[in-house]
Amino acid sequence: MRRRVMIAAVLVLLGTLPAAARAADPGRWVQTSLSEIPIEYYQGIAPDTAAGRLLFDGVYVGGYRTDLELREQARNANLLPLAVTASEGFNHLGDPTFTGGRLILPLECYTPGAPNAGNTCGRGAFGVADANLTWLGRTLLDPADVPKAMWVEASPDGQLLWTSAGQDLLAYRTSDVQPAAGDVPIRPVRRLPGAVPPSGITGAAFFGGRLLLAGQGTGPFQVWSVDPATGARRLEIERTWAGESEGLGVVDALGGWLHWMIQPLDPQGRTPTFGTGHGELVSFVPRAAARLRLQVRTGARGRLIVTASLRFAGSAHPVAGARVRAGGASARTDARGRAVLRVGARRSSPLRVTATKPPLRRGRLVMRAGRG
Repeated sequence: MRRRVMIAAVLVLLGTLPAAARAADPGRWVQTSLSEIPIEYYQGIAPDTAAGRLLFDGVYVGGYRTDLELREQARNANLLPLAVTASEGFNHLGDPTFTGGRLILPLECYTPGAPNAGNTCGRGAFGVADANLTWLGRTLLDPADVPKAMWVEASPDGQLLWTSAGQDLLAYRTSDVQPAAGDVPIRPVRRLPGAVPPSGITGAAFFGGRLLLAGQGTGPFQVWSVDPATGARRLEIERTWAGESEGLGVVDALGGWLHWMIQPLDPQGRTPTFGTGHGELVSFVPRAAARLRLQVRTGARGRLIVTASLRFAGSAHPVAGARVRAGGASARTDARGRAVLRVGARRSSPLRVTATKPPLRRGRLVMRAGRG
């Protein structure tokens, strides 16, 4: 695994896109970092926030657990057991969720090129595993409601599990998903007709009480948010990358809060934006949290020690690589978000301190005259 803070080359790439291609993005979120992930971590991400770890699945049936820095802790190449595939046909995991100490996995039967758009069994299920990637069982979903399960996301209170069928969002009671449920399929308790965004859904996560839905369709990459009470939706993010949209997760990690999985298989055969041979987690923070915050203290012999950070998820996060300027001096922040400038021992006018790191919002601070 190789983690990368967003670099100038990516900014140049985004800057060369036609203005019209980026015009639809409403600017609600700001991209903060990129993190490479193994290609096996393909379908989705499920943060276990309480334990400080991430769970992934893919390419088809594997399961993987890492810490919040993407250091792998455990793996099970057949999280979906071969016996289940042989007896029931389920052979594909989608974007999962973690709730109540359980990993809930959407199951489908998918064979590319097969009849019925590759859905060979015409039904879906929710699989259940523990945090140690041990399979516990599955609960069938009534095919009258949903022909396959491609993603699942728990509500913030853990009471409901959301997924989709066609253009509708469906919610099931979490308590109905039991490993020993047998062959009696469960039915949804809520339906939001027509709430699926035009870009479709490859992954989901809740943020601020709204259900964020990532997708790609045949157009740009988009994240929409849906009000689970009304089904009303709004566009959150739009990008014109080359690749494949997959899972979505919300957790304070890797320099961001919202994390979007992008894989290198581009439907149009273009060169993937983030390279080949690995997936990418693209991380964002809300625009309101994307302003650089500065703290300044003075040191000996006219030194100025500036710390640049972002504040989100209830805490401050140091920002490396920000350009800090004051009194004609400049320096870049280190891994701790600190930069040291020499500006003179005493001043007769206020000193303006600024910090920049596109696309983050500029940080500003004015020091009174005479301090030093």
